[in-house]
Amino acid sequence: MSAEQQSTSSLPLKEKAVSFLQLVASGQVREAYQCYISPGFTHHNPYFKGDADTLMLAMEENAEKNPDKILEVRLAIQENETVVVHSHVKQNPEDRGGAVVHIFRFQGGQVAELWDVGQPVPEDSPNENGMF
Repeated sequence: MSAEQQSTSSLPLKEKAVSFLQLVASGQVREAYQCYISPGFTHHNPYFKGDADTLMLAMEENAEKNPDKILEVRLAIQENETVVVHSHVKQNPEDRGGAVVHIFRFQGGQVAELWDVGQPVPEDSPNENGMF
């Protein structure tokens, strides 16, 4: 176990999920995977194969294309081994961004399974409450 993995091993699951997302958004995708992803990790993003390596490579490609990505966590909720994180994600500072919900299933303190759903922030909306 690396020093970074040891320093994150005692974090609450909610903090691990947020840290994972922040690392990925900042372009530190491999570090995020080394610290938080379990060996048998699966995900449910319909645009990629369900294995860890495929998603990691896609995240690295996105980070390379969008080095100024902004992830602002609005809410994180934990229930047992499940963590839900609601975020405002912008590919760059000028982007309106999208509302994204990540659902993490932890096992043994590591992310075993991940779901993500999102919707773009519209330019005009009749909803006076906004998306956040």
